[in-house]
Amino acid sequence: MSSKKIEILTPDNFEQENHFYPKALNSQLHVMVSHFFNLDHDRIIKRYSHLNPQVDQKVLREILKYQAKHFYWGGSDLFYVTTEAGNRRMVVLETNSCPSGQKSMPPRHDWDEHRGYRYLIENSFLPAIKKKRLPKGALAVIYDKNYMETSGYAQTMADLSGEKVYLIPHFNNQKQYVHFDDGVMILKLDNGEEVPIRAAFRYVTQKPWNRLPATSKTFIYNSSLVCLAGGRNKLLANKAYELYNSEISESGLKINMPETIKDVNKLEIPLWVQKFGGKAVVKNPYSNAGQGVYTITNQEELDRFMDSEDAYDQFIVQSLIGHYDWSSSSAHGKYFHIGTVPNKKGNIYIADLRMMVYSTPNGFYPCAVYARRARAPLEAKAPEDSWSVLGTNLSVKVDENQWDSDTSRLMLMDRKDFNALGLGTDDLIEAYIQSILSVVAIDKMAQNLINKKGSFRVKLFKSLDNDESLLKEIMI
Repeated sequence: MSSKKIEILTPDNFEQENHFYPKALNSQLHVMVSHFFNLDHDRIIKRYSHLNPQVDQKVLREILKYQAKHFYWGGSDLFYVTTEAGNRRMVVLETNSCPSGQKSMPPRHDWDEHRGYRYLIENSFLPAIKKKRLPKGALAVIYDKNYMETSGYAQTMADLSGEKVYLIPHFNNQKQYVHFDDGVMILKLDNGEEVPIRAAFRYVTQKPWNRLPATSKTFIYNSSLVCLAGGRNKLLANKAYELYNSEISESGLKINMPETIKDVNKLEIPLWVQKFGGKAVVKNPYSNAGQGVYTITNQEELDRFMDSEDAYDQFIVQSLIGHYDWSSSSAHGKYFHIGTVPNKKGNIYIADLRMMVYSTPNGFYPCAVYARRARAPLEAKAPEDSWSVLGTNLSVKVDENQWDSDTSRLMLMDRKDFNALGLGTDDLIEAYIQSILSVVAIDKMAQNLINKKGSFRVKLFKSLDNDESLLKEIMI
């Protein structure tokens, strides 16, 4: 359970056991994953264009070297799938604007105490704040989940900056320790003292837009604008992907995604499920951590969804990727899961891959990778409880602001777990490029949602996502 008091972290107090899963503490990075992390942009471009000769190398280089304006670090969840013709793909399910992953990552080097926390803070966060004119004030990390990682970022930030760093709980519908005064984040300590914050690292995942403004003078590393533009808004993410795919259509590159029907009212959903052959995935666009995702493979699951109560008005419906015998038929044909290498019992499991990337002055780089497998094995017969076979998320919601994690299904990039995934270097490169494409797409959408004066374009956002329940929540 998370600590819910403000903490002040000082340099040189990083303790590994506080910031990594026990399973990851003594793990050793698989040699193939280590090789992938050591590939520079030139080698990745050469390899990828060799395997995909239709790809414009110049455009791919520009994308890898892209400088993020708003979306500095993100994590894409990808399915490793194939088509009826045997063409393999990495398909983007969603891209998260403050993703987990560091606590599951084996070290790249034996001396690498901070692991991915250091890479991200040293190469991305600190260079970003050096480039900006910021108000005077302290550094902070704000969070509403994942205390193990957020405290790791805060301690690493203190170690690398030489400053004290405030670790601030920022939960929904609970005591708020920060407010904004003329665009500057102000932290109010328990003794009444007010501390201005010049830059904050955000790990606020639940409706961040209802207590963090879309724009501010305090630099927020991944502002809530990024969440609205697609980082926590699956509806706008899909529109961002489609717009960006149109922009780069002549380059031979594109974001792979399931066929998606957007702006769907709840009453329409049975019609769209029928279009996909009675099998589909329905998503509340604004939830995360596996909440608000409904896999439908039979009438009972559809009826159960239709009887549920929802806080929002809009949904998206996607083609379902499952076993070859019961995947949706879509405009792209039929995708189905490759799954894990069969275990000793002959069971194959669906697994997804989380690829976390971050923006630096030299472009995008991978930061952490892990995988998660479903609870029940994949079978040729469609399951009655499809979530047990298709659902890979590890987060378990205990209460509104309380989470647990089912780490038994976590698959590390270590010598033991990685082999079971059946992935190779080219698959990791494909996942990396798909992740960057999706982050760039959302970053461009975020740029479109800001006017020349730096204010949030409410009318444009409303035309793209006209959900009254969501619009009422947004803090401008």
